[in-house]
Amino acid sequence: MALYEHVFLARQDLSQQQVDELVERFKGIVTAGGGSVGRVENWGLKSLTYRIKKNRKAYYTLMDLTCPPAALAEMERQQGISEDVLRFMSIKVEKHEDGVSAMMQKREERSDRGDRGFGDRDRGPRSFGDRDRGDRGGDRGDRGDRGPRPQRSFEGSAE
Repeated sequence: MALYEHVFLARQDLSQQQVDELVERFKGIVTAGGGSVGRVENWGLKSLTYRIKKNRKAYYTLMDLTCPPAALAEMERQQGISEDVLRFMSIKVEKHEDGVSAMMQKREERSDRGDRGFGDRDRGPRSFGDRDRGDRGGDRGDRGDRGPRPQRSFEGSAE
């Protein structure tokens, strides 16, 4: 059987319980097709880069699947029909990753850092106006001793 990583995006107006019910429904489709579902990670409600079907946010869910291609095709068909699923993507992999995914590692790193907001910095407000820019040679309009600009002539002009 083939190994897949499958991610789907569910509508923002669903509750977490409804998203979990969707996961269970898709698990049932895979197991009925002769496959199995490994880890399931709920990445939570995240902002989308652009609107999808009038949604600005979506619930992201990752599933590790071990199933025949027919079971995956049936699950993707059901997701395409469902109004609750905005997008989905399946990728065939050589082996499933051990541990948590990169998205969950980012979340753990953020929680490990503590509550460091922008107000905790020791430095004061930034001011760029006090930089020494040096002598610029007087008025900006002054062209120095370069003389007048040469007149340009264009070939084919009607003069």
